[in-house]
Amino acid sequence: MSDTATHVTLRRRPHGMASADDFEVVSVQMPTPGDGELLVRTRFLSLDPYMRGRMSDGPSYATPVAIGSPMVGAIVGDVIASRAPSVPVGTVVTTSGGWRSHVIVPASAVRIVDPAVAPISTALGVLGMPGQTAWYGLNRIGHPKAGETVVVAAATGAVGSVVGQLARLAGCHVVGIAGSDEKCAHAVHDLGFDACLNHRAHDANSLRDALRQACPRGIDVYFENVGGAVLAAVLPNLNVGARIPLCGLISRYNGEDQTPLNLGPLLANRVTLQGFIISDHPEAFPPFIAEVAPLVQSGQLRYREDIVDGLENAPTAFLRLFRGENFGKLVVRVG
Repeated sequence: MSDTATHVTLRRRPHGMASADDFEVVSVQMPTPGDGELLVRTRFLSLDPYMRGRMSDGPSYATPVAIGSPMVGAIVGDVIASRAPSVPVGTVVTTSGGWRSHVIVPASAVRIVDPAVAPISTALGVLGMPGQTAWYGLNRIGHPKAGETVVVAAATGAVGSVVGQLARLAGCHVVGIAGSDEKCAHAVHDLGFDACLNHRAHDANSLRDALRQACPRGIDVYFENVGGAVLAAVLPNLNVGARIPLCGLISRYNGEDQTPLNLGPLLANRVTLQGFIISDHPEAFPPFIAEVAPLVQSGQLRYREDIVDGLENAPTAFLRLFRGENFGKLVVRVG
């Protein structure tokens, strides 16, 4: 075993769009587990939009990352040293390990991953937090019914792709919004969406009109990941009694999209809009995994991963999220 571990730390707080210079790659002494603890070697690190909020020190639902501390994030890896009999060496686990090659965690803070179910990287995507987010928001807030129209933004991302497929399996008319013709083709031909619109080919007005054509019966459920101009185009197309699970607002995380919104349709159509943070709902994981894991194993629910090699490349890979350059669940293969 090496004597050192690698961390990617927050060097400074960004203003506006983050940059690679906001991070620093450092070597530290290899940690040693205490009683009840595990030493986990990271194999995959998840990169997710919420991390941008943790880089800032403004009001938020979570504590910001301290300057000089490793960035937060979920990992999946191997237990290489254990002081907890319940989790022996060799066990594959997922936990909130952060941007680190090796991490010490309490045994109570890990979830064991069965490599026989699916590739272990899926514990960070379709069978992890993003998949659970999609399942919870769609089913517990969106309440889709067969024959209804479901629209999902960031349709080929880790969350949106699962939302759309679950809505299709529920018998809904599914329309995606994505950032390229290639992504839209993937949504329709590979994921089974009924239609997908490239928002980069439209302004807010023409996207509104394109949505009206793609959703001739209006929109009953809109799964919100983006905000900004996309949300502005959706609002006039909502039906009476529509539901909006609000998962994320990636267009505004760096402060660049300040599209004004006409909220009148929310009132006129008695729309339910509910924001949610999936970490508030750990009780939802067992029913989520019981429903979705068999769908993944059978091929009824497909997933795509965008894998970047090397922990040192995590900063530049992370920035791709905000330029729409990732295609599928973005993960770093660390070891």
